[in-house]
Amino acid sequence: MRQAAVRTAPMRRPAAANGIANLACVLDRFPRVEVVVAGDFVADEYVYGETERISREAPVLIVRYERSELRAGGAGNAAQNLAALGVKVRAVGVVGDDALGATLLDVLAASGIDVSRIQRVRGRATESKTRILAGGRSTRRQQMLRVDRAPVAPLPAAAAGRIVRELMRAGRGAQAVLASDYGSASLGPPALEALRDLKRSGVPVCVDSRYRIVEYTGVSMVKPNEPELEAATGLSLTVPGGIERAARVLLRRLACDQLLVTRGHDGMSLFRKGLPPLRIPPHGNQEAVDVTGAGDTVAATYSAAIAAGAEPESAARIANVAGALVVQKPGTATVTRAELLAEIENGSRSHAEVAPPR
Repeated sequence: MRQAAVRTAPMRRPAAANGIANLACVLDRFPRVEVVVAGDFVADEYVYGETERISREAPVLIVRYERSELRAGGAGNAAQNLAALGVKVRAVGVVGDDALGATLLDVLAASGIDVSRIQRVRGRATESKTRILAGGRSTRRQQMLRVDRAPVAPLPAAAAGRIVRELMRAGRGAQAVLASDYGSASLGPPALEALRDLKRSGVPVCVDSRYRIVEYTGVSMVKPNEPELEAATGLSLTVPGGIERAARVLLRRLACDQLLVTRGHDGMSLFRKGLPPLRIPPHGNQEAVDVTGAGDTVAATYSAAIAAGAEPESAARIANVAGALVVQKPGTATVTRAELLAEIENGSRSHAEVAPPR
């Protein structure tokens, strides 16, 4: 995914040419809708330091600690993206009863997210990803190492049961539900059935799952990237027509309404039963700075647009712009409603400036 190009370049791919010129009204409705985010809440810890010399103990760099910060990852990043868009967000899931879990809840609450339905499970460690970023003096810090910590024991039955109850209670009052599954089993089979029940009751259910796509049957939208699509179907995407063939197979297998395939520098493709695929080119022409969490931004923005009453095509186009903006930010990041609105409106003006006379 790419960001929009500079405002003054006439060769810029205009937003209007991509069909997003008249989408500001959808963004205006974001503050009036509520989305429930359920899934795996992860603590993304960033440790910054300066590299000074090679250790005499081993052929490794010595990093002098400077500072650290904690951001919400996984379902937490999706929730924060929704909150940044002005959407009311209720979170459903679990964290550990450790200091990291308490800090993660504080980070989410500070973003305006309702965390009252996130459980602190006794004896459980909060899942975390610690990234070490370092560099020389007066240079940009770059990631050198990542240390992952994840709970080993399965989620207790009582906690899993409460997730289902909280999901149904919150979901019935929301305009959409987003399931953000990073493989930590916060959403077990009963929770998946609850998602189907919500969808059957008329609540749009969007899914972003890294490893368990094939289990999310009977929902509204599933968002795989190309490697996830290939893994879920076992079909090669490199042969002519491979992406559409695999997407159609997965669409039928999941019995979902929409399949939104994110394709990196090739943009996105939206597949719906009985309709031709919608190919959405990448927005802008700048190379990505950091793709960490870009999928969360796309899923969150799409869910927000659907909750606000947008058609799938419009939701996908808005999500495409949001994804292009977020990859220009380092680390786990969000896109605000103001940033998204400015980009869409600027694209409309740029198109008007370069449009030929009638």
